[in-house]
Amino acid sequence: MKPLALSFALFLALLAGPVAYAQTADSAKIKEVEKNLIGMIQMEGEGPWTIRERMEHYHVKALSIAVVQNYKIAWAKAYGWADDSLKVPATTQTLFQAASISKSLNGVGVMKLVQDKKIDLYADINNYLTSWKFPYDSLSKGKKISMANLLSHTAGLTVHGFEGYTPGKAVPTVVQVLDGKKPANSDPIRSMYEPGLKSEYSGGGITISQLIVMDVTHQPYDKYMYNNVLKPLGMTSSTYQQPPVDKKPSLLATGYRADGKPIPGKYNTYPEEAAAGLWTNPTDLSKYIIETQLALEGRSHKVLDQATTKLRLTPYIDKSAAKGVFIADLDGNKYFNHNGANEGFRSDYTGSMEGGNGVVVMVNSDDGSIINEVVNSVAKVYGFKGLYHVLYRKTAKVADTVLQTYTGDYELQPKLILTITRDGNHLYGQASGQGKLELFPESQTKFFLKVAPIEVEFVKDDNGKVVKAIIYQNGPHDAPKIK
Repeated sequence: MKPLALSFALFLALLAGPVAYAQTADSAKIKEVEKNLIGMIQMEGEGPWTIRERMEHYHVKALSIAVVQNYKIAWAKAYGWADDSLKVPATTQTLFQAASISKSLNGVGVMKLVQDKKIDLYADINNYLTSWKFPYDSLSKGKKISMANLLSHTAGLTVHGFEGYTPGKAVPTVVQVLDGKKPANSDPIRSMYEPGLKSEYSGGGITISQLIVMDVTHQPYDKYMYNNVLKPLGMTSSTYQQPPVDKKPSLLATGYRADGKPIPGKYNTYPEEAAAGLWTNPTDLSKYIIETQLALEGRSHKVLDQATTKLRLTPYIDKSAAKGVFIADLDGNKYFNHNGANEGFRSDYTGSMEGGNGVVVMVNSDDGSIINEVVNSVAKVYGFKGLYHVLYRKTAKVADTVLQTYTGDYELQPKLILTITRDGNHLYGQASGQGKLELFPESQTKFFLKVAPIEVEFVKDDNGKVVKAIIYQNGPHDAPKIK
């Protein structure tokens, strides 16, 4: 039933279209950020654009941003609609699904248990699992998995990510997820190879860490995380509840597909809370960034002390994968960061290891292309060293008949498939559970993304048949063609 009357403020908002809500004292710089969007990969003559132009271009309903400067939130602002059909404006308090950014806060929660000497970071995880045990087999080659392995994705485990569960669907327990038993919609979390060889992203491994937290603390995961991580950090608007029953529905953003259509039921439920279950906003995530920066310098210890913070931010085995975060060296400037992708939501945060700077961007869309453009604009306007990246590219002409030979399925990992499709003279790639992205040709066999520094090269055998794709992202990764 429709309400009989609208408040005057909402009535004006409906007349004016999408509105922007801000918490700020930095209006001049905000205006500069809003009109200087440019992608990491740019064609000659493109951009810069405004936030409004790019939201419309990408069919993004709501975008929320916070900028950290000198260890403080310089400003936060939200644009568009948290729910387009109900015309609920997005505000700086609107909560988005943080998706894999959940892993960063999980890392803080786990490292607190390490700090409190309740977990040995390098001991066998089965020492702490009581409600379930990891079933080691011959693939692990007698080596044991540690919490350090889980947090840094070096455990050699399966299951990259999770689909979530639409409203009305049965939601599995954590143990059912780990064993891949109904009603779980994901495979069992098991060994792919021995632990300690390399970093291979596994949301499944992070879900094991969730159960360890529950078994060690004897508390529901969301309760432990709120009382020991979110609340001490000042992230009191955030929650790991799935679904977030204690939050007003008007505060929860509706998720949308890349074409602007809402996902069924507005948002999915993720029992894999540590890997994908955090509801938050850029303002709260900025508080996490700032506390991490201050703790790293020994100037604060709301949750973790300086030594434990350094350990959390130190890559383990892999050169970039730390404990719940990734460390990037950008032209000699180090940053810690993570991004996220759930059904209908995309997000990204980056914090500097020195100087107290950072940026958080969240959208309620399957297409997160605008995020890198906003980050670039912030980095340019604020002079965040190393964070501004633009590479200008030219495209080659490839015949439709050649493009057609590249279509099909390529296996990145077991159950992680890259599907290549063609629409006219445009080629698209879509990984399992992610949005479809256009591939732009730089040669007859090699293509690039505009939203990230990722390239895809198609390889043919002696008979001219396409047999695999090589994905260039932090090194080459083979993906055999399976269909």
